[in-house]
Amino acid sequence: MHLHFSAEGQTWPIKLTGTAERTRSAMLRTLPLSLQLHTPKIAGSHIYWHAPFVEDVEGATHVLDAPAGAFLYWPVRQFLEITFAPLQAETAQVTLLGVLDAPIEGIASLAATLKRDQGRRIITGSLTSVDCEMPDPASPSVLPADMVAARQRLWAGMPADIAQVTSSRAIMHPAGPVFAAEGEARVLHELLWWARAELGSRDHHMLRQTAALALNKTATRLRDFCHMDETPALLFSLEAAMTGPLPLAALLDEAIIVAGRIGAWLDLLIPWNDLNEAFRSALDK
Repeated sequence: MHLHFSAEGQTWPIKLTGTAERTRSAMLRTLPLSLQLHTPKIAGSHIYWHAPFVEDVEGATHVLDAPAGAFLYWPVRQFLEITFAPLQAETAQVTLLGVLDAPIEGIASLAATLKRDQGRRIITGSLTSVDCEMPDPASPSVLPADMVAARQRLWAGMPADIAQVTSSRAIMHPAGPVFAAEGEARVLHELLWWARAELGSRDHHMLRQTAALALNKTATRLRDFCHMDETPALLFSLEAAMTGPLPLAALLDEAIIVAGRIGAWLDLLIPWNDLNEAFRSALDK
């Protein structure tokens, strides 16, 4: 079974391998998938995009053991990614889904372009099935239709209040608001994953209250510190749902997907390589 990964006018085949059937099925149900590519900040030698699904790890391969050319799902980061060399300085368990069926140099070259250009432009791509047997459709969501529709809009395009957060040139703007917003969204995403991991061992009322408090805190910061409106409103609506009768597991998955996408849109605005070079230069003086 093969996929095609395409970006910057080129296409690379990916061969699906292994026995991670649950994660593979979740991924195949999202295809064809439009992508926005991200440059890594810690692990180094990979390119990634955010996955519009939530699954637990299957197979539990240590991320540092992933070979060059691995196609993998990183659950607590909610990434699909392709490696092109050994990764660095990270401890995590990931799900191997396949391997790049092409020379690795093409992905390494794309990664160099992505590293240089992120924050200056959004590099897009696509993931499509070539000859995969498609799984049965997922069961209909148990969540309200308006909640699902709001998440789908968030995934379809960058919200206007996120797109404008780089426009201010007030004192320490746009860096201050952008870094604050990205950090808030990323920490919310991680905390919601932590809550999800405790579903079988913690009191559900406590987990609902924890998730609601985290959603409120992030939404308030985005509204009051970063002058956003549409995106905080979505988080406030999820906060309200956490204290109601809707199933907690489904709500946590929904909130994780939303928080991950908010963080991803904000990450794309940041010229990480330019900032890292400037940071190094300042430290060296």
